[in-house]
Amino acid sequence: MSASHPDNAPAATAASAQAFQTRLADRAAAMETTLTEIFNRRSAAPPRLLAAMRHAALGGGKRLRPFLTVETAALCGAEAATALPTAAAIELLHCYSLAHDDLPAMDDDDLRRGQPTVHKAFDEATAILAGDALLTLAFEVIADAGAHPSPDVRARLTLGLARAGGMTGMVGGQMLDLAAEGRWGAARLSPDDILHLQALKTGALLAFAVEAGGLVAGADADVQARLARYGKAVGGAFQIADDILDHEADAETLGKRAGKDAEKGKGTLVTALGLSGARAICDELIDGAIAALDCFGAEADMLRHAARFVGARRS
Repeated sequence: MSASHPDNAPAATAASAQAFQTRLADRAAAMETTLTEIFNRRSAAPPRLLAAMRHAALGGGKRLRPFLTVETAALCGAEAATALPTAAAIELLHCYSLAHDDLPAMDDDDLRRGQPTVHKAFDEATAILAGDALLTLAFEVIADAGAHPSPDVRARLTLGLARAGGMTGMVGGQMLDLAAEGRWGAARLSPDDILHLQALKTGALLAFAVEAGGLVAGADADVQARLARYGKAVGGAFQIADDILDHEADAETLGKRAGKDAEKGKGTLVTALGLSGARAICDELIDGAIAALDCFGAEADMLRHAARFVGARRS
């Protein structure tokens, strides 16, 4: 836990920190089971395609996005299990993005979560199709009646996922990220430009993961506004922490290639402001995320811990 947050929440004792780690692991296990069941119900798909989709989505990862969805829903009064289909749809869309981002035409990565990336384990064509299938499966899951009994809520969830993952969200951010490498001419990004890029590429889906939990639970407008502040701040902090890790950690710790941002000349706050400057903004965002939960009591502690975890993670 970051030492810069001693007063942001009830004192984070070793016991409460361990409780968070246990909850995170439990939610990840529940998501693994949910995703496995989703794939098992689609055994009619071509076997190689389904195997590549399983490779992309199963067997690793902290499952932070599903955690945020389920914990937010629980905070707002819903049973955790009712949020699992929505959380699974968000994770499927996230996994599609990883399969495509790892391709040679994008970030050209060989490792993901300590395992060969999809195009290395299979081939590029299969990786593209597996990503396409994961993306469309995400919308199939979130639009299905099993995601929520209310058609209106399902429509809002589907719209929100489309916006978070599309051209004004994750895909748009990836395009800006590629442009920042200088692929189509010289690119000079200010810190504000970098924050905007990251808010689309990474922050939009993380923020929606929080918003979706509130939608599933039927949270009122005031609560949703506070959750939006929290989600936006956590999303911003996550990407900055990722950039810091890319600079400081090794491939074995990360489970993927380290130092690639500097190799590709990517626009990050580490390159723009240095490590201390990037850490300062990351800490500020985490402070803001925790402050957004001031109206909640101890029942929001898991989300407070999640914000601290984002800033302190080492993989």
